Amino acid sequence: MNKPWPFRLMTTCVIQSNDMLRTFVSIVALMLLLCAPVAAELPFCFGDGSASDACDRVACDQLGCDALPCGDFSERAFLFAWPGNNACDLRLNYAEPLVTDRPDFTEASSTVGRGVTQFELGYTYARNDDAGTDQHSAPELLIRRGFWKDWLEFRVAYTGLAIADSIVDISGSDDLYLGVKIGLTPQCGCLPEMSIMPQMLVPTGSSAITNDEVLPGVNWLWGWDLNERWAFAGNTQVNRAVDDSQPSAFTIWTQSLALSTSLNDRLGVYGEWFGYAAAKGVEGFDEQYLSGGMTVLFGNNVQWDFRGGVGLNDDSDDYFIGTGLSLRFL
Repeated sequence: MNKPWPFRLMTTCVIQSNDMLRTFVSIVALMLLLCAPVAAELPFCFGDGSASDACDRVACDQLGCDALPCGDFSERAFLFAWPGNNACDLRLNYAEPLVTDRPDFTEASSTVGRGVTQFELGYTYARNDDAGTDQHSAPELLIRRGFWKDWLEFRVAYTGLAIADSIVDISGSDDLYLGVKIGLTPQCGCLPEMSIMPQMLVPTGSSAITNDEVLPGVNWLWGWDLNERWAFAGNTQVNRAVDDSQPSAFTIWTQSLALSTSLNDRLGVYGEWFGYAAAKGVEGFDEQYLSGGMTVLFGNNVQWDFRGGVGLNDDSDDYFIGTGLSLRFL
């Protein structure tokens, strides 16, 4: 099975293909239930109407959002809100550093904002001693573009793969990744920031690598800022998959957990667990990893990163390392 771009297989459980629609509907219903405590009578304003709950941009800029210095704020960047959120919680602050979906495997739970374009690219090397394979992945290009509303983001990703073992070398383009990220809720105390991301792989890759069919899926993204320095996040996915060892397509669940901290204004580090596992009767798909890395900011719109990880069981690659660069254009 070709790993969804880029390496996006985390803890998973395979289910039958005819259950995929039921599973998707259940996830959407869960999202709506979690987002249900919205102030329905004030769909774009929250609170008691005091100055601190002002909805207009001027008032928000004068007050500063979330006790941060005044900056360039977006319009509403989340569809829903928890009861304790105010109008400023629903905005993005472009005066803060960019938020990226790399280098960890956990996607960020916020969008880039309307009119903002973000390029994220990198290189990964993975080694499997048992199989005798070396895998190179580049450029791992993800283009994120906010459009129409600040809570809506379009995503397209492309990478090339080169896989070599003692018998054959395979290289070419992987299938194109397309997705849409929708901001659901900002954080409010112990209630998480959340977004949901319908996504798919389309069969545009080289003949030796492509999956030969459209593989849809959906990703639920959630996270918390624990304090000014620490953050905890995770992703829960369900995706359609194919593999030569299986007679038909199947569905996989994925999961990741990441803990990150800022060492100073420019340097950050993280640790993460991710993996995936097939249902009984499907062999060779039980992979789990521990990974970690660092990020370095050059201003607010440029980030360099480095990451590495090790496999935790026999089915996993022995280790991987990678590096990348992210650029934001406001």
